[in-house]
Amino acid sequence: MPDYGHPLRFGTFITPTNSPAQRPVELAVLSEELGFDLVTFQDHPYQPGFHDTWTLLTWVAARTERIHLSGNVLNSPLRPPAVLARSAASLDLLSRGRFELGLGAGGFWDAIVAMGGPAWTPGQGVDALGEAIEIIRGVWDAAERRPLRVNGERWHVDGAKRGPAPAHDIPIWLGALKPRMLRLIGRVGDGWLPSLPYLQPGDLQRGNQTIDEAATKAGRQPSEIVRLLNVGPQTTPDELVRYALDDGISTFIFMGDDPGMLRQIAGEVVPRVREGVTAGRARSGTGVTARVRSSIALAKRKAGIDYDGLPASLTSRAIEPGDASYARYTSGYLRGGAPGLVLRPQTYDEVADAVHFAARHRELPLGVFSAGHGLSGRSLNHGGLVIDVGAFNEIEVLDADSGHVRIGPGARWLDVARALTPYGLALTSGDYGGVGVGGLATAGGVGWFAREHGLTIDHLLSVDVVLATGELVHASADENPELFWAMRGAGANFGVAVSFEFTADRVEQLGFAQLAFDASDTAGFLTRWGATVEASDRRVTGSVILSGRRGSRQLAQAMIAVDSADPDTIIELLQPFAEIAPLVDQSVALATYEQVMAAFVDEGAQQAQGEPLSHSALLTHLTPEFAADAAALLEAGASYFFQLRAVGGAVADVPSDATAYGWRDANFSLAAFGTRSSGLDEWWRRLAPHFEGMYLSFETDLGPEVVARAFPPAHLDRLRELKGRFDPTGLFRDNFYIEPAPVSQSSAA
Repeated sequence: MPDYGHPLRFGTFITPTNSPAQRPVELAVLSEELGFDLVTFQDHPYQPGFHDTWTLLTWVAARTERIHLSGNVLNSPLRPPAVLARSAASLDLLSRGRFELGLGAGGFWDAIVAMGGPAWTPGQGVDALGEAIEIIRGVWDAAERRPLRVNGERWHVDGAKRGPAPAHDIPIWLGALKPRMLRLIGRVGDGWLPSLPYLQPGDLQRGNQTIDEAATKAGRQPSEIVRLLNVGPQTTPDELVRYALDDGISTFIFMGDDPGMLRQIAGEVVPRVREGVTAGRARSGTGVTARVRSSIALAKRKAGIDYDGLPASLTSRAIEPGDASYARYTSGYLRGGAPGLVLRPQTYDEVADAVHFAARHRELPLGVFSAGHGLSGRSLNHGGLVIDVGAFNEIEVLDADSGHVRIGPGARWLDVARALTPYGLALTSGDYGGVGVGGLATAGGVGWFAREHGLTIDHLLSVDVVLATGELVHASADENPELFWAMRGAGANFGVAVSFEFTADRVEQLGFAQLAFDASDTAGFLTRWGATVEASDRRVTGSVILSGRRGSRQLAQAMIAVDSADPDTIIELLQPFAEIAPLVDQSVALATYEQVMAAFVDEGAQQAQGEPLSHSALLTHLTPEFAADAAALLEAGASYFFQLRAVGGAVADVPSDATAYGWRDANFSLAAFGTRSSGLDEWWRRLAPHFEGMYLSFETDLGPEVVARAFPPAHLDRLRELKGRFDPTGLFRDNFYIEPAPVSQSSAA
């Protein structure tokens, strides 16, 4: 039989004994320490001497970091498939893609019946397993909007909600020996997992042939199916090499609970098997394929992408349109997408590999994805590449006294707030905790402490960036200062940020007010709001949202943060706002920064589709003239979300030329959402004479004229020169592209 070319993997098969209770866990941890790829446990829920295997898998996942886990194999008649699907996806997400699903059709039917399970015949068990697999994969298919309905003979679901999608495409391995099960593997399975002690001579060859014939008949490639084998410790290296080269076995799982045996296998057997298989493959010319996708998945690939040329470092975690976890990249918070390939690097070197791969596909869109908020940043695209930096989500307090913290771009600001709150620290960081650090920390960062503590970028000490060349550079005031200047406001144009260091502020409890006003006198309300904000104490930062009229009354929803833990001070500083217009509703509470950032986070899957329409502007003052035009826009129903955020204060303390973000004298940031049919574009042009500049994070239009509004002229000239120096070919061009200055101009600088 052929060598299917799968990479070699080695695992352990540990008895889930519950006496002593920690024994299987200790052996699993040892398996990881010894370098095994996989740890597995048998599943006999009716055996009182064993742990529940699912609980044990979860506990082991929490105690390990690298090793993959599986049941060997899970008893499917006693585990309803829809529930099992969600359990598997959850464990895979929690373990960051380390779970594999081994399933069996049953056996030990008397014991199963005694536990309240079904009294199926072996044939009925096989049929039920096929139905279970259909349900499991249906639950994992979170991209499918329709409820799941499977009307099987043994298992059925009627309108089940789908999701969550697992962190990676969980393979389904089936423990099997008889032809009916083998044919099921060929039709729908991802792996064959027999045990050597139960095999007779020729069983591997006959099993492979049956699987391959069934796979071919089903329109699949036989190489899609991984061949695994449970073996005893007495199996010699030479035998294992023959099983790999002659029978296509690529994953060997060693049965036994002796730590000394595990050490001996890891130290002596595994290296000899690797050496023998490598030599044999070299003689035969067999190539190694890290991952074999189904013909259905291959058919969903996008044109123009060299999928087969993906670096080996990125292959195992890359997501394609045909993969189960692809759904995560079809919807952001406000924008839909359909990228052709998602790269998920785990190390700085892998980010460099991703950037090099993107450079080879210069004609395709390129997005950098941290949390999917991505209104302006095009972190999702259609048919292009996406580099997901979600693995870089570390949050480390380096010095609590000085507020020195290190944060990865893949962390969310809610996660940051949770990590910093116990230290009495906070970073001004937008107003929505679900936003990823990377995009906001390179664009500006208007948050709840902007007037007191400035923008997020004003607290940035340094940033590590992978440039278009793949080079990792450190940028700070002392090292690569020009790049550091550019990264603070235009960072998306210059590389992939992989780590930030900030100085956080000392913040204990704060007052947080939510006020609803009758703003029927819309122009008057806006004028008074602007004047009150500008006159307020710097400890006060807030925003107000208006939309189209509701009947005869225009409502305004305000949220205001007051950096004080004293109730009397909070009320005193809020009182001028209460006098702007009649209050319809009000709520004022003491809260931690974590509680404020968590208040508006929807932890469910992002569901956005299509393209949003949003425009952004910065204003020095809310003049009566602006207020009148804004009121007319709202009266016309052009915007369903019209938000004014307070800037000013400490933001203006920073010199305009200190960062790429240059509009330091603006007191307000305006964002308006609408639709093409609502007339927002036309009304926005009427408002344009009132604007000073623009904040990129809330703008959906693209093009040079938009970039020209986002930066003062001198800033843009400097950015163009730096773009020519750091990214002259414009690899990073899909997030408000700054055109490089001519080579002669940038090289002469």
